[in-house]
Amino acid sequence: MTTENTETIAAIASAPGAAGVGVVRVSGPAVPHIAETLLGRAAQPRYAHLAAFRDNGGELIDRGLLLHFPAPASYTGEHVLELQGHGSPVLLDELLRRVCELGARLARPGEFTERAFLNGKLDLAQAEAVADLIAARSRAAARAALQSMEGVFSRRVDSLLQGLIALRVHVEAAIDFPEEEIDFLADPAIERQLQGVRVELVDLLREAQRGLRLNDGLRVAIIGRPNAGKSSLLNALTGSDRAIVNATAGTTRDVLRESLSLDGMALELADTAGLRDTDDEVEREGVRRAHGELQRADVALLVTDAQHAVADLTFFQTLPAGVERLVLINKIDRDQIAAAEERREGVDWMWASAKTGEGLDTLREHLKRLAGAGSGEGAFSARRRHVLALQQVDVHLQDAANELAHGAGELAAEELRQSQQVLGEITGGYSSDDLLGAIFGSFCIGK
Repeated sequence: MTTENTETIAAIASAPGAAGVGVVRVSGPAVPHIAETLLGRAAQPRYAHLAAFRDNGGELIDRGLLLHFPAPASYTGEHVLELQGHGSPVLLDELLRRVCELGARLARPGEFTERAFLNGKLDLAQAEAVADLIAARSRAAARAALQSMEGVFSRRVDSLLQGLIALRVHVEAAIDFPEEEIDFLADPAIERQLQGVRVELVDLLREAQRGLRLNDGLRVAIIGRPNAGKSSLLNALTGSDRAIVNATAGTTRDVLRESLSLDGMALELADTAGLRDTDDEVEREGVRRAHGELQRADVALLVTDAQHAVADLTFFQTLPAGVERLVLINKIDRDQIAAAEERREGVDWMWASAKTGEGLDTLREHLKRLAGAGSGEGAFSARRRHVLALQQVDVHLQDAANELAHGAGELAAEELRQSQQVLGEITGGYSSDDLLGAIFGSFCIGK
């Protein structure tokens, strides 16, 4: 995928920080000329030169360090120049203007990392992890982004891809012998290979979903009937009076979102309108929005009480696949019930009181685990497009299994081909210009 760019780009890579150091980064074929002009002599590769940066008239702009990284041993795979100066953003702007006078142009957002991708220095998932690292909101998220930058996620995808390719070879070889008396498609080895790929996929999808939560934060939709204590729970978890609490049913009419950090784990809590049939037009709109919130949630937290708990489980019926279900029996102080936790038929149940706080520490710990706390050293960051792609591959593999069961080898082979293409989109083996533009356009300038 290596490309040869004739343009040289430049940007302020970092503004002055606490140490007063700012960096102008340059990449492209004009770098040796720019470096020699600013330094007054040829720059020694990967050596920090003390330089006086001067404008076209010879007037001093700043003094700082000049480092030249010749191609291909650089971040972008091209000649790269870093100019480290001190002072104000005004001086960095002047230095950037001078670099552009010498043959560079201003870089687009993400263009440095895009060139690293196009020149084979990073695959697409690793490139996205650069932006994820910059935007990390917790130490765990930063560690996960670093793991993806180091290629942990990409290697898992490649391993799955190699297994899929081997399976395609087996299936398509069987199709090539349709007139043989032996039914090669019925070979148990094909079924075992397909099952092995699907098991590996399920494991990778689970890890990617955890990586997405580390990256984006855990989205928790608090649902339940009116007056169940949803708003009280939101206030108790955030330590504020953000939500209005009133004995009148239907007080919450819209979705109220609050961000929360639990020991560095990012959560987004959404307090929703009470779920019930109503003739009130405004409240009915609130109920509609509550159902909409469930479509984007990672966790549906059902707040109920001992009297209505079993009946309220019907609120889970319309949940999309993959949304975690969590039942919180609230108001245990009123019903004189002890705080507790158990798991019933794949759903976690907890007993607590939003009013007194009893049992809420257990809920916090549970939400932290769902958000990715305690993830192992191999935890990696992922994006929503990665998770959606893996889910799409899962559908294709299920369809391939069904086609093989009916002896439709050609249709199974097509499902496997589409699976391979979708997997390739994760790391950039298959990628459209529109996809690349959307991804790198979201980066900051200088990266």
